[in-house]
Amino acid sequence: MKKLIAAASFTAIFLVSCTPKASTSTATAGSATSTAEEIAQGKTIFENSCGKCHKLPDPTSHNSVQWVGIMNAMAPKAKLTDDQHQWVYDYIVSVKK
Repeated sequence: MKKLIAAASFTAIFLVSCTPKASTSTATAGSATSTAEEIAQGKTIFENSCGKCHKLPDPTSHNSVQWVGIMNAMAPKAKLTDDQHQWVYDYIVSVKK
């Protein structure tokens, strides 16, 4: 019985340690982890990368939670790195009405 409990405990610890960690570089609502320089780069990326394919949306047209979904859908299409994704998101949510 002790061997069974030990094996179950080991398996549980092993499985927990193997689960993927949450990425801190993916845009999340309310995060503002970028510096002013990175936010400026985010504005440039937004204008150049996003503007290549479509008219640029007004950053104030959606709230920060809505932008998470939009950014998560569009960043791969624009081939943004995780850092660029975060910078663009932080730029967009920094724009005030």
